[in-house]
Amino acid sequence: MTSELRVENLTVEYVKRPRLGHKEERRHKALDDVSFTLPSGGTLGIVGESGCGKTTLGHAILQMTPVSQGRILWDGTDLTKLKGAALRPFRRQMQLVFQDPFEAMNPRMTVDRIVSEPLHLAFGMVRSAQRHTATELLQQVGLDETVLSRYPRQLSGGQRQRVALARALATEPRLLVLDEPTSGLDASLQARTLNLLRDLQADKGFSYLFISHDLSAVAYVAHRTLVLFGGHVMEQGPTATLIYRPAHPYTAALIAALPVPVRKQAVTTAQAIVPRAGPLASKGCIYCPWCDKAQPRCHLDAPIATALDKEHLVACHYPLPGKP
Repeated sequence: MTSELRVENLTVEYVKRPRLGHKEERRHKALDDVSFTLPSGGTLGIVGESGCGKTTLGHAILQMTPVSQGRILWDGTDLTKLKGAALRPFRRQMQLVFQDPFEAMNPRMTVDRIVSEPLHLAFGMVRSAQRHTATELLQQVGLDETVLSRYPRQLSGGQRQRVALARALATEPRLLVLDEPTSGLDASLQARTLNLLRDLQADKGFSYLFISHDLSAVAYVAHRTLVLFGGHVMEQGPTATLIYRPAHPYTAALIAALPVPVRKQAVTTAQAIVPRAGPLASKGCIYCPWCDKAQPRCHLDAPIATALDKEHLVACHYPLPGKP
């Protein structure tokens, strides 16, 4: 069964209520007019600095965070219009792997109970069948039944990440939202986790929303990549295009900040550290205070996403020239 995810003009706004010393409520847009398409069996990488809205985007798609505007279409059904029981079947099809698997597990539950619980909740599976299926799920992620009786504190970081993945697979999802799945792991465990994700996708046909600040990991697993800054989409397109021919200065800065340069010469020096100007004008480009390419127009007029080619979009008045 094929499943396409389409996000159209998604906005998530948080409201801070009036309190002592603040007479008016204050609003903060965590995401502003985000749009993209994730085809069945594909991987979309979501990259950007901490606080840019990556995790909020994943939670909004899974309806864990209220959406202020826009649509989230899964097989043509707008999830933002569904509530309660009507949304429950779609929740089984879309699962989240949290950034910190240890914090996402009940420390008083064994691995057996952690992986088996979704089997009972989603399918009403009896206890005897739960253990057998939990063992099969653990085998899919490279663990054996010896871990069933262990508690999260008795597992290594890599093992906990695999248990979290096995739990997500329990409901037979078609979309996995992976929130920093390799953070906190050493290089060898990161490589094993990424290879496991690719193997599972090839075998099961999963779609992945791969959230990460690690462009190296994204380059390895993602077919397309979306770059977020301050809740706005700066650029999106095929991953190879963004890595080797970035059009937005912010994307180029992220690539230049990699520990090991992707190219022999860095595309540009990383500028996203200290703002070069005062407070941003309300109608200007959100990135222009940090941008060494900014012109007067950038402070006055927010750019809209422009197609550089069929699949490559960039929100910049003065995109970088293409490089071979």
